[in-house]
Amino acid sequence: MQVCGCDASVEVSSELSVMYHWQSEGVGGGKGKKSSVDDMVLLTKINEDAITDNLKKRFMEDKIYTYIGPVLVAVNPFKQLDCFTEREVRLYQGAAQYEVPPHIYALADNMYRNMLIDGDSQCVIISGESGAGKTVSAKFIMQYMTQISGGGTRLQHVKNIILSSNPLLEAFGNAKTTRNNNSSRFGKYIEIQFSPGGEPLGGKVSNFLLEKSRVHFLNSMERNFHIFYQLCSSQDPEHQQQLGLSQPNYFDYLSQSSVTRVDGIDDSADFLETISAMEVMGMDAKARMDVLRVVAAILHMSNISFVEEGNDAAVGDPNFLEYPAYLLGIDSGLLAQKLVSRNMDSMWGGKTERVEVTFNLEKAQFARDAWAKGLYSRLFEYIVAVVNKAMVTDAKDLNIGILDIYGFEIFDRNGFEQFCINYVNEKLQQIFIELTLKNEQEEYAAEGISWTPINYFNNAIVCELIESKRPVGIMCVLDDTCATMSAVSQGADKDFRNKMDSQLRGHAHYSAFKDGFSIKHYAGSVSYHVEGFCEKNRDVLNVDIIEAMQTSSNAFIRSLFPENISEMSRSRPTTVGSKIKTQANALVSTLMLCIPHYIRCIKPNETKKPRDWDYDRVRHQVEYLGLKENIKVKRAGFAYRRPFQKFLARYAILTRETWPNWSGPPQDGINIIMNHVNMESAQYQLGKTKIFVKDPESLYMLEESRERKFDHYARVIQNAFKKHFSKQRQQREKEAGAAMLRGEKERRRHSIHRTFHGDYLGVPLKPNLYGLFPRREKILFALTVDKYDRKFRPQKRDLVVTDSCLWLIGREKAKTGPYKGQYVEALKRKLPLQHIKQLELSRYQDDFILMHVTDDYSSLLHVPLKTELLLVLSRAFAALGLNPLSVSFSNSLSYTIRKSGWGGGGSRKVIFNNSGTSEQHELKANAATGTLTVCISKGLPANSRPSVAPVDPEVRQLAAKFRDTYSPGQRVVPASSYTTNNNNNVNSKQAAPKNDAQPVVGAGGGHNFLQGKLNPIAKGIQQVSKRTSIMKGNRFVPPPPDEPAPANQPSIATKISRPPPKKPLPPKPIALPRVRALYGYDARDADELSFNASDILELIKEDSSGWWTCRLRGKEGFAPGNYVEKI
Repeated sequence: MQVCGCDASVEVSSELSVMYHWQSEGVGGGKGKKSSVDDMVLLTKINEDAITDNLKKRFMEDKIYTYIGPVLVAVNPFKQLDCFTEREVRLYQGAAQYEVPPHIYALADNMYRNMLIDGDSQCVIISGESGAGKTVSAKFIMQYMTQISGGGTRLQHVKNIILSSNPLLEAFGNAKTTRNNNSSRFGKYIEIQFSPGGEPLGGKVSNFLLEKSRVHFLNSMERNFHIFYQLCSSQDPEHQQQLGLSQPNYFDYLSQSSVTRVDGIDDSADFLETISAMEVMGMDAKARMDVLRVVAAILHMSNISFVEEGNDAAVGDPNFLEYPAYLLGIDSGLLAQKLVSRNMDSMWGGKTERVEVTFNLEKAQFARDAWAKGLYSRLFEYIVAVVNKAMVTDAKDLNIGILDIYGFEIFDRNGFEQFCINYVNEKLQQIFIELTLKNEQEEYAAEGISWTPINYFNNAIVCELIESKRPVGIMCVLDDTCATMSAVSQGADKDFRNKMDSQLRGHAHYSAFKDGFSIKHYAGSVSYHVEGFCEKNRDVLNVDIIEAMQTSSNAFIRSLFPENISEMSRSRPTTVGSKIKTQANALVSTLMLCIPHYIRCIKPNETKKPRDWDYDRVRHQVEYLGLKENIKVKRAGFAYRRPFQKFLARYAILTRETWPNWSGPPQDGINIIMNHVNMESAQYQLGKTKIFVKDPESLYMLEESRERKFDHYARVIQNAFKKHFSKQRQQREKEAGAAMLRGEKERRRHSIHRTFHGDYLGVPLKPNLYGLFPRREKILFALTVDKYDRKFRPQKRDLVVTDSCLWLIGREKAKTGPYKGQYVEALKRKLPLQHIKQLELSRYQDDFILMHVTDDYSSLLHVPLKTELLLVLSRAFAALGLNPLSVSFSNSLSYTIRKSGWGGGGSRKVIFNNSGTSEQHELKANAATGTLTVCISKGLPANSRPSVAPVDPEVRQLAAKFRDTYSPGQRVVPASSYTTNNNNNVNSKQAAPKNDAQPVVGAGGGHNFLQGKLNPIAKGIQQVSKRTSIMKGNRFVPPPPDEPAPANQPSIATKISRPPPKKPLPPKPIALPRVRALYGYDARDADELSFNASDILELIKEDSSGWWTCRLRGKEGFAPGNYVEKI
């Protein structure tokens, strides 16, 4: 058998099972030697070239995942791989990192388990440039989380919401770029909230910086947001009629690029998935149509063109106003007016006067595009709000965050959007540096761990260049310029550039050129053209447009513009740059509260083709992602660190000394644990507050030891519960079987308490017998019985009951085949259960059953376990949906026999009486009359019930002894801890009456009790008088006399030898109550008594469980209380 993941395969043979291990990669020679390593910590050379070569070798073998310790490096394969199936989910669930090849599922499983184990929220930061595979990585993590977290119908609904949020947000927020066919044009941080048990309860989506300019402006070979093309591909007649849909080339915003279709993207199918996701989010048909109306209105607005009339702009073709006005629910004249003019308030002579200002051609086009951008951005915010409302939950304790944000971008011409995107990526890189390089080394120094510092580039200086207030940064200069500019100022961008030159000149990571400026980012230098910076940063929607939208007849559209106009005029608008800075810092704060995990995505080429490797491009990414420094830190550092108390709380169970509580210094407890698992001292160090474990394998050894401990304890608990519930089930079966006969048939003394086992033949272990039944049939009951023929001669048959049939199997000599001349199993009769018409039994304690069959002959059977057979058949009838099993009782049974030859069938009769002398039946057959008489002794009354045995006999015996001798507040000391003065051990296991065990009063006043029968020497110590024995240490000492010495007895002073004391008299026997046996009973266990009817027994202990402690002929044991009566 071969089990293959996407990275490696594990060969499993019948002779040897080889487990995958991460350290086996690239180690050794000969057969099975790997060309690459799974964990780049194991590389022999640590430089950019070695890292790039290793990634290339794995990429060419479709091994897209590689580790750097806990960090996952993912290379975009640009093709579908078969390593994300249900089989991989099962393979990676609960597996340690070294047991399976590198995979994103391994990282997701590690996050999930750490959250449950440590009770800490987790997050994964997915970084890399555009087209490196960040979005699909986030989807894989979300899919894995929802698959392994279990849950019922309600939780499945939550999972559907979480998974459906992906296609919905991608439709409105993703687009094709020159680098990526499904590029995220916004950033999102998805938090999935979990219960303490690991079930998903809800979530939250935070979005950042939607690229709104894409609505009205496209670069060559790019597309607009997916939703526009999906809507145009809709086949729904209602959509086409009400929304005025057409081909994408018809709309100006979509025709700017020649690309309307993309290989691998089915817009029509994706549109149906988007509509389905809306339904999952709880959006009804009206809400969905309202959203699509806004999308269609934006497309129709793009076709509004302008002409110049004098110095003013006018709408070129008024017909193009009608459809967007209809979709937006406003007047077409109002739409035309607000596109070519605006109202301004002017002060003159102390009075405010509103003046209408007309636009030129450029400003009219700007107003149209701003209107479209404003509509789309507000619609996108509404979609995010709908998703959050569907996922809302009060749970805040545990969550897993997934950050999927646009990658670092460098184009031929970079503008304000790239500046904001790259700033956010700088912040994420800063987190990575802080937590994986800077903080880790600082922690070693603070904890006193010996460490050689490793140099790395800290990009904090770049972040300060962009966002700092003092000294002033680029964003502050930009906001200051926007605050002083007038509406659509032509020279604002130039003023912005000049101010930067004057204030930032001389910064090591800043330089200026004619039309813009350059920044030395962690990923390389990027040149930004300042054109449009100020206008895009202001991003203020004209008040006239907001007022026009608030007059819409559509309530949904009005809800997208909730502003209070009067307050807007008095407040300074927030700029895009300040929003991004605030959101980025809030995101950093959120991520710092979680335990971070990292995925570093790498784009192998620009062609988006599989197996195409651009060496220089990948090496550049390896360099700016800091993978070399990360490997050095992980190689020299420690793979695991935990505070002392958390470590003890997790691994204290490994030793008796530390479990369940450790009260000493935590360092001592940790050393005890490490010594117990034979951990080498070089593999861990103790700091001031934390323990540091060097290699992952050492941590895995601790985890495996802990798992084995828990597995052992779990098995103990499991066995106890299985035994407990098995006893309950067996008792229910006995009671259910007895209920079928209660009041109708006498019961056998030996069978009423019997446990049901079902298969008494071991059918699956007998191939010849098992082969007679269909494979899918389950064996419910199997027993060897006697079947009586027409002359009342018994014949052995194996009676087997399966799910649907009753089978009678006999033996006959094989005439052919390999078993010729031997007796083999042969099917004698097969009866579908629905053909069994009725079962008849007598009212006495015999085991005969007469089975009547519909339209066929009857069978007389002697079934020793008849009660169990009746119960099995009754339940099988119910499982098949048949009428209840018909059972009747009579002491005279008549039936027809099988036809034979020319003579016909005939009839037979069975008569029962209770004149027998034993429980074994006596048969008297009369061939002439065709009558069989069955004689049997009288059995238990027909209303007898099986007794309840709540505990095992051994436990009952032990409990009975404790009840006899133990009372609250007394400490029980095992008898084996006592010795007599000749050092003979007291044997507590000898069978003896419990009243022989007498209390021994210790010198300290406490009470210790000997269990069981005392040996003869201990008996001799007991005193008949009221004197008590004093026990000192482990030796019995005679007590001091409580009366004056006789006059003729010498005193100690005379030094005359004192005669030895007389042997004490044995204790006077105590008269016990007696009971008489109503029925005979044969012991089934070693601690039970066997007796016959009318025997007289001594009653020692009466117990509510139904088992009384009695003595018969000197032997003590348990007897069923319903078999005896008190005298």
